[in-house]
Parts: sequence; structure tokens; C-alpha cells
Amino acid sequence: MRVAVLIDAENIASKYIDIILTEANNLGNVIIKRIYGDWTSQQMGSWKPVVLDNSIQPIQQYANVSGKNSSDSALIIDAMDLLYQSRLDCFCIVSSDSDFTRLAARLRESEKYVLGMGEQKTPKSMISACNKFSYIDLLYSASIRDRKQPPAEKPAQPQQSQAASGLRLKAVKDALSQIAEENSDDDGWIASSLLGNLLGKQYPDFDVRNFQYKKFVPFIESLGLFETRREDLNVYFRLK
Repeated sequence: MRVAVLIDAENIASKYIDIILTEANNLGNVIIKRIYGDWTSQQMGSWKPVVLDNSIQPIQQYANVSGKNSSDSALIIDAMDLLYQSRLDCFCIVSSDSDFTRLAARLRESEKYVLGMGEQKTPKSMISACNKFSYIDLLYSASIRDRKQPPAEKPAQPQQSQAASGLRLKAVKDALSQIAEENSDDDGWIASSLLGNLLGKQYPDFDVRNFQYKKFVPFIESLGLFETRREDLNVYFRLK
């Protein structure tokens, strides 16, 4: 996909930049990288070297009113201009602010893929408006943990603590059971790809990495809900 990354610098910390760009690059070819804020303010200081190192285009937006996030309107206007002027397939909206909820919904109405990125404090309305939402604070914490610790065996059970404020494990299990019951074949089997796709549509913020797993199939097997059948490169699950 042809991807545009739009970052609300007044709402997101610069330490997340590697996570942000990695998530965006996983979707395809990032052709636009823009970041919005009042670059005359001291709080933008940590972003300035990051912007230069990663060739991100800074967009200046003065704070017309004290206490207001001035970059919101600039980001929204640019996103709509890009929607009509460019042949983009995907927009990455990086902010924990609910003000971009309508923008995400509007982009999806135009059949664009929307990846939202923000911290766990992001309102549910913004998460639901995106095709996919990534908790960058959880991913950042996981990356720090992986660098500090030697490689280890995957956990026997998903670790809920890392997703305490995100999607709950019980909700995931209930959704998986319902999806399998409603979409399996006559023998009760459902392809792992279909199971993951339908779960992602129901919960845009679902990510196995939030539960300390890196792959979908090992995560599903760890739950103890399903039998597993492998055929060539395909994996199928059936409720026990």
C-alpha cells in the first residue's frame, strides 16, 4: 500500500518514533511523513532531532489560543487534501486524541485503510473508527523488555498485565468462541486467517503482541479453547 503517516507531535512523545515508523512500514511504501505542532514552543525540543534523522516534514501551526491543541485542524485539513490529491491507500493517524475520530471515519468511507496509533488512554471512539489500532506505549514497553532480556520461551499463558488497560483477554476469548461457532464449516473447523481477520474487524485494537506473543497461531493455541489441524501451510481451529 501507499502510506501517509501524520503525527500529532503535541500529543505523542518522540520516544515512540521507531515504533511508529515500523508499524507504518509493515503496511507498505511510506511516501508521506508529516508531523504537526508549534515548533516555536519548548515542548517540541525533543522532536526536532528525531524529525531530522527520519526525514519527516514538520508542519508549523502556531498556538492561537493558550491551552488548545493547534495542530489538530492542520492535520485534518492536510489529510483531506491528501485524500483528494494523492493516490494513497492508507493513512496512519498518530495521536491519542479523540478529535480525529471523524477524520478516521471519513477516510474509511472513502475506502482508505486507517491505522491509528496512540497510547492506552485513547478513547474507544477513536479506536473503533480505525481499521486497526496499535497501542504504541505497549509496543514500546515490549521493545524495551526484549532488549533487556535474553530470548525466552513463549509464555504458557498470555500475560494480561501488559494489556491491562487495553483489550481484555476474557473479551478476546468470548469473541473467538462466537466467531468460530458462527463461521466454521460443517465439521466445526475455521481457518486461522479467517479467525484472525474477523477478530480484527470486531476489535481494531487486538494485537497478540499486547499479550507477549509475536504470532497469532501460538497465541490461539495457548488459550486452550481449540483443537488444531495443520494442512500444508494452512492452520485450522475447532472449538473443543
